[in-house]
Amino acid sequence: MNTKILSPDQIISTILKHDRKTNSYKIALLRSIGDIVLSFPNLDRFGLDIAIPLRILAHYWMAYYWPFASATQPIWQGQRARRNGQIRNDISFRPALTQFRQEWEKCIGDVARPSDGFFLANELRARRKLVKYPTTFQATYKKVIQYISHAIEYPIQYAGKGKWTVFPKPVRLSQLDLQMVTPTPGAKPNDKCLLVPTKLWETFRRLSLWIEALCIHEWSLYTERVNQHTEIDRGIVYKLLTDRPNNRRPLTWERNRIELLMMEGAWFICPWTGRIIQSGTPFDLDHLLPLSIYPTNELWNLMPSIPDFNQRIKRDRLPSEHRLVNAQPHFIQNYALYLTDVKLKQALEEDVAIRFPDFPVDTTYFSKTLAQSVTSLIRQVANARNIGRF
Repeated sequence: MNTKILSPDQIISTILKHDRKTNSYKIALLRSIGDIVLSFPNLDRFGLDIAIPLRILAHYWMAYYWPFASATQPIWQGQRARRNGQIRNDISFRPALTQFRQEWEKCIGDVARPSDGFFLANELRARRKLVKYPTTFQATYKKVIQYISHAIEYPIQYAGKGKWTVFPKPVRLSQLDLQMVTPTPGAKPNDKCLLVPTKLWETFRRLSLWIEALCIHEWSLYTERVNQHTEIDRGIVYKLLTDRPNNRRPLTWERNRIELLMMEGAWFICPWTGRIIQSGTPFDLDHLLPLSIYPTNELWNLMPSIPDFNQRIKRDRLPSEHRLVNAQPHFIQNYALYLTDVKLKQALEEDVAIRFPDFPVDTTYFSKTLAQSVTSLIRQVANARNIGRF
């Protein structure tokens, strides 16, 4: 493939439909880039290439491959060659991911759901949440992210025709000129990063829904063609790849901290109805971006709301532009209240550092900037995914 004469959308479609594949890595690579573009929609505003740490890509891969890594019913993601009398793994990180899934089942005392990988991919990026899990669980988590990060380098190298024809070789962030690239939020100097050209990034954003749909379609067809222990059709694979979590983790801690603020006299405002929520008022902790669309419990995505409206009208939809504009001042006030509680403040600042770049230290401007960033993210997700609005 000659990438010099192909447009970015042709590069993406050609990799998905025509590139040689020994496993599903190339499909996972494109899908994960698309998901990261959706998570950080405005990073290309300066016209610079984007640096994505491989460990962040690895979290998405962990979520995608999770339902295929059952110890008792694995679903193969490529042919397993025999070498030196032993059958090799279809994907190099399968043993690590299978072990991690088993550790998770020990934690919950139940069988893992296909969507638990998405829950954990978001849950464990926050250190305050990770440290609450057993040390063996933490160790297997770190190992699987490390193994997947290494595996990701293979499709980066061979995407397109030949080596390094679409993406340059990943390098550590400390080796890059930060005047020439924009790193994703939370990138660290020692992170090895994938560089995505700004025009390709813009194409991923513009064609977000199409790229995800094509990735899932091609992944389902590919897996169906792989020899399995038992017959697996594309419909089963599609359901596994599109399953999304409900809330595995109860939001007890967040509710308790908010209720303590209310008992001290603070009052919140439901962003959708404008009604006051104070001590004694029933409330839901609404996911501004629903879990079915954007599976994260990060604190910026949680806000007190009136239960009847949240459960009967909003549900898993996103606000109309009019409602979104009207809600922004309420976002500002509610975030400012979070910052008055030491523990909520720490949690909010940690979650914001994971998701959004360049935040002011001043509390007033922090709340205003965060409200603007969240409003912009909701708008971008609604437009990119053509989500129903209320």
